Amino acid sequence: MSGVLISVAAFLSIFGIVYVFLMTRHRERIALIEKGADASIFTDKNQAYYPTLKFGMLFVGIALGILTGNWLDKMYDFSKGVAYLAMVFLFGGLSLILNFLIERYLNKPANRE
Repeated sequence: MSGVLISVAAFLSIFGIVYVFLMTRHRERIALIEKGADASIFTDKNQAYYPTLKFGMLFVGIALGILTGNWLDKMYDFSKGVAYLAMVFLFGGLSLILNFLIERYLNKPANRE
């Protein structure tokens, strides 16, 4: 029974956070429109965004983390939970850092002289 309560509480917490975020953003934009300002100031139109690249790299990093955790578990008798969790976070984080560097390189203006 406690597992059900924890699951419901976690779902309600996530829903509450998302709801408060979206309602606050909506109120800010409505206030800007009422004052005559444009709500487009919240978006950055000059910078390209590559969500497919980000998620692809993250999922590849997680897969590499799972494989490396399995290898550490089998070869060096690491604790299964520690090996998998540590490697998933390590490789997932490294893939996001690499994604940031790639996006920064792709968004850099071409300085050709």
